[in-house]
Amino acid sequence: MDSVSVLPARAQRVVKKLTAECPMGYIDLSNGKCSALGLMSYTLRPAMDDNCPSGWNPMGGGYCRKD
Repeated sequence: MDSVSVLPARAQRVVKKLTAECPMGYIDLSNGKCSALGLMSYTLRPAMDDNCPSGWNPMGGGYCRKD
C-alpha cells in the first residue's frame, strides 16, 4: 500500500474591512471583508484614532499589527 503524506490545512484569515482599503497583504473580498488567503499569521487589532499602542505598528486599512 502506498503511503500518502497529507499537509496540514491552513485557515483563511479574514478580517472586517474597517476603511476603504484592506490592511497590507490582504485582498478585498468585496463583501466588507479582507482576506490573507492563509498566507499571513499576524495578530491584528483595529487602530484607535489612527494611533497604535506601543509594540504595535500601523498596517493600513485601520489596523495595527503586533510585532
